Amino acid sequence: MSGDILNELFETIESRKETLPEDSYTADLLTHEKGENAVLEKLGEETTELVLAAKDDRRDEMSHEAADLIYHLFVLLSMKDMTLDDLLAELETRHGD
Repeated sequence: MSGDILNELFETIESRKETLPEDSYTADLLTHEKGENAVLEKLGEETTELVLAAKDDRRDEMSHEAADLIYHLFVLLSMKDMTLDDLLAELETRHGD
């Protein structure tokens, strides 16, 4: 499996941010009246669910919750006008530490 899916996911989120389709969960998160707080709450919820799944060694749930966490992280980055390249650049600076 390729890391291209992460690029595709981020590009889709960016597209939803620009077009704001009515039937899009992503657009709803980006325009929700709570705005940033709604996304931050989802990040907290998904993090907790991932930790609980890991604690109980539930691998399928871990994959699911990790994917949810990454998705909501990407929504937050997009909301804050950051790019996937910003994240990757930071990871690159830490590589080898």
